[in-house]
Amino acid sequence: MAFNWRCPFCGNNSTVTNQNMSGTSLRFNDDNKFDSELMVTINSIVCPNPQCREVTLKARFGTFGVSGGSYGIVDLLGKWSLRPDSLALVFPEYVPLAIRQDYEEACKIKDLSPKASATLSRRCLQGIIRDFKGIVKKRLVDEIDALRDEVDPDTWSAIDAVRQIGNIGAHMEKDINEIIDVDPEEAQLLIELIETLIKDWYIARNKRQEHLAKIKAAADSKK
Repeated sequence: MAFNWRCPFCGNNSTVTNQNMSGTSLRFNDDNKFDSELMVTINSIVCPNPQCREVTLKARFGTFGVSGGSYGIVDLLGKWSLRPDSLALVFPEYVPLAIRQDYEEACKIKDLSPKASATLSRRCLQGIIRDFKGIVKKRLVDEIDALRDEVDPDTWSAIDAVRQIGNIGAHMEKDINEIIDVDPEEAQLLIELIETLIKDWYIARNKRQEHLAKIKAAADSKK
């Protein structure tokens, strides 16, 4: 068995095989309220990157039975990322600390409290706009409107689409710290928008600066 995988610690893309992963499970009943045999599974992946070799752990819990001709969890009752404790991407330190902290916390609590996650994401989005684009308005909605002529059409289309979703759009004009009632899928879309902006703005700018610096250094060495 082999599949492509991205390490949440080092960010490297690699191929995971049986040499890099393992799993264990526990079945029990103990007169539980579900009146069914239950199963807990824990799966591990060790990053193939020799400079990383971090351990990722995930757990699943549900009723035990037969599905598709094989035994395992039939009805999933819960799942958790044990290590790391969220699916937050690891961004470089040149991304402002406050932005990284809000983003990581939004990822960590997305399933536990989508509305709290969305609140943190909105604050993170405002921080990105203010820091990277220098746009500062009283309301997030005004800052987003000011972005229209500052970004490419594809980026604007994505931002505009996310802000019009359900309660996200309905509350966009209010204070960024106000709790809004959203579902996990809506909270995830906000998180994905933030990830895209960090990659397309901060990381792309840094790579461009590094590339130009190499060109300059090469040119200076020829003088």
